[in-house]
Amino acid sequence: MTDVVELSETELDELRSAVRSFLEAKSPEEAVRKTMESEPRYDPQVWAQMAEQLRLPGLAIPEEYGGDGFGQVALGAVLEEMGRALVCSPFFATVVLAARALLASGDSDACARHLPGIAAGTTTAALAVAERTGAWDPVQITTRAVRRSEAPSGGWELTGTKSFVIDGASADLLLVIARTTAGPSLFTVDRGAPGLTAEPMETLDATRAMARLRLDGTPATPVGTDGAGGRLMARVLDFAALGLAAEQTGGAARCLESSTAYAGTRVQFGRLIGSFQAVKHKCADMLVQLELARAAAREAARLADLGDEGFAVAAAAAHLTCSRAYMFAATENIQVHGGIGFTWEHPAHLYFRRAKSSQLLFGGPSASHERLLERLGI
Repeated sequence: MTDVVELSETELDELRSAVRSFLEAKSPEEAVRKTMESEPRYDPQVWAQMAEQLRLPGLAIPEEYGGDGFGQVALGAVLEEMGRALVCSPFFATVVLAARALLASGDSDACARHLPGIAAGTTTAALAVAERTGAWDPVQITTRAVRRSEAPSGGWELTGTKSFVIDGASADLLLVIARTTAGPSLFTVDRGAPGLTAEPMETLDATRAMARLRLDGTPATPVGTDGAGGRLMARVLDFAALGLAAEQTGGAARCLESSTAYAGTRVQFGRLIGSFQAVKHKCADMLVQLELARAAAREAARLADLGDEGFAVAAAAAHLTCSRAYMFAATENIQVHGGIGFTWEHPAHLYFRRAKSSQLLFGGPSASHERLLERLGI
């Protein structure tokens, strides 16, 4: 295990503050609404500034590959702020999914080839795992990898369709799980490779871009051990669930902030609605759910940085806890706002959409519960 650079609580607070200030300036609600309706579904200039000014893409990448070597605790602080701002960015796809897949592969050559670009923010990447059902189940991988002696890129070609690929339409580098005779395996595919087409998917949450990838004899380069894709998917999914939990915590926190602010200004029947017991209870219940979620996500991140064997269980539990908290907060936020909370003009529905899509991202609640039981050895 690579040593993780630790941050003190003061330094973590400073990191959160810096990221929040940056996102408030560069990704306010108006910018989010504009970006989520454009292609690519992010602002390349803001992404470049995020890399050059804050060095966020390389935050959790080991120093040997051009990163800063901070761990999941620091990464979680950044993801909380990104979830709070609903920022449209390839950060989750590139850093949480693709970079982690490269590290989990154990292929030092592939890491040395691709991670420095990711750390510098000059390469965006996406991980293509799910297919028609959206499940991350190795058994359901039908995309085929075939070795052709006359084919380029190491002689491998991929054929199949991948769905729900986060930022798959704009990524410079694609990491694809495909099935060989040895089992699911990881491959890299360059953007613009022959036989590759990527089309944006219309989904519930427009702030998180997704794509459908079609591969038709597309040249690919193998990464890591042939047939080790199942173990790699499980490892990446643990970190992905943890990163998503941090994002969800930030979103839930923003919903609570929005509700309490509105309850402190909206007057009805001659009184602030925040003085009504029903509204007080809603906000109090949101706070309880938020604190549980925050504790679960941060504890799982701490265990990850320690290399603790209980990390996988903690990550699965954190995703479940944070999914529930975010859905609850997003729903109650709409209720506290009343009629205006149901309108397109109000941001409450954007958080509700993100909350629901995040809950379903890796197969939904049933798959998440199964994953937790599996990690517990049940």
